[in-house]
Amino acid sequence: MWKGRFQEQTAELLQTFSESISFDWRLWRHDIEGSIAHSAALERAGLITKEERTSIVDGLRAIGAEIEAGTFQFKIELEDIHMNIESELTRRIGAAGAKLHTARSRNDQVATDIRLYLRDECDSIARGIRDLQSALVELAEREQDVIIPGYTHLQRAQPVSFAHHLLAYVEMLERDRGRISDTRKRMNILPLGSGAIAGSTILLDREFVAAQLGFDSVTQNSMDAVSDRDFAVELLAALALVATHLSRLSEDVILWASSEFKFIHISDAYTTGSSLMPQKKNPDVAELTRGKTGRVYGNLMSLLTTLKGLPMTYNRDMQEDKEPVFDSVDTIKNSLAVFTGMMRGVKANRTACASAVADPMLLATDLADYLVNRGVPFRHAHELVGKAVALCTQRGCDLPQIPLADYQAISPEYQADLFDCFDLSKAMAARKAIGAPSPANVSSQLVRWKSALS
Repeated sequence: MWKGRFQEQTAELLQTFSESISFDWRLWRHDIEGSIAHSAALERAGLITKEERTSIVDGLRAIGAEIEAGTFQFKIELEDIHMNIESELTRRIGAAGAKLHTARSRNDQVATDIRLYLRDECDSIARGIRDLQSALVELAEREQDVIIPGYTHLQRAQPVSFAHHLLAYVEMLERDRGRISDTRKRMNILPLGSGAIAGSTILLDREFVAAQLGFDSVTQNSMDAVSDRDFAVELLAALALVATHLSRLSEDVILWASSEFKFIHISDAYTTGSSLMPQKKNPDVAELTRGKTGRVYGNLMSLLTTLKGLPMTYNRDMQEDKEPVFDSVDTIKNSLAVFTGMMRGVKANRTACASAVADPMLLATDLADYLVNRGVPFRHAHELVGKAVALCTQRGCDLPQIPLADYQAISPEYQADLFDCFDLSKAMAARKAIGAPSPANVSSQLVRWKSALS
């Protein structure tokens, strides 16, 4: 492609070092899509005939069919997906193929391809998030009446419904979906027509090309257009947060499935065994998802580091943007899909959950609220309940087992009705502030999410 300037062939070692076809081949569909739109602009500008454009389009589609069928032969000496397709097109249709690259550079071509590719992947990932949200909502609805201890510092804190806990992740995933949607909007601007750095003296209708490709607008600065990878960084950052949330959910699943908790059963189809210990049933989906979070973080840092010291405009360093982007996209899509399958088969162990939530200490705060409703300042109420807890520790008993007389020795504000605080069903029903886990609230949230996800 640069033989007019150079007198020697590119060294074979350099070809191997600099090629990107081994990974950017996956842009073939978008490269062809962009080239078809570009050919329409060339015809519109009178630079190619209608017959030449027909030949170009037919040739590109034939190449695309071969790539999809796995019969197309990529050549490492042609470096990338763009030159592999263009070179083969020219070989097949002659001069018309050689005209296709008029008024464009590989710089604006790849910037267009990656936007088209990531635009599609944003839609795919958003669907994957929706599927996982639906699986969580379905599980929450099936196990709506199950109550478990909520934890802070991994210590039992207060009772919450299992459904409420699951819906917390649905909320997180909704923010993830929103971030991906926002990123898609900012990437949906067409850079094609910016050339290598300063556009071209050959004028093409860029707005026409943008409309052909479904872009909202065109870039306004040719230098920024070919060097911008902000949209890729944004997406990797959004995917890093998806990974964060999946990792946190993984940790809960791993704990819940352990012999110490026994809160859930995971389907055999989404667990593995041990090569040595026949009794084992391991939550590998959750562990692998948690482990893959690190590589998603690393991909974000890799791209940021690549970009941080680059002068304007395009530099070959930017070829290194694709592998971390492709890897994060694949990792998150796969993690979402397998996690969705796993959560659809999860069942709550109602006996273990009921046993754990029977701990009266989970309602110590309710006892403090009882005193507050009797006019005791909260800080003083906190202290009075703390004294009752200390008494339980000394005697090896639970809060409901302390006699009323001993409560009243701590404070006369304790009355006989204090024991109503330890009725779990009443305690849950009382948690009816917006966002709290009362059965009525949880039921309302399930209705809301089912409607939103439908």
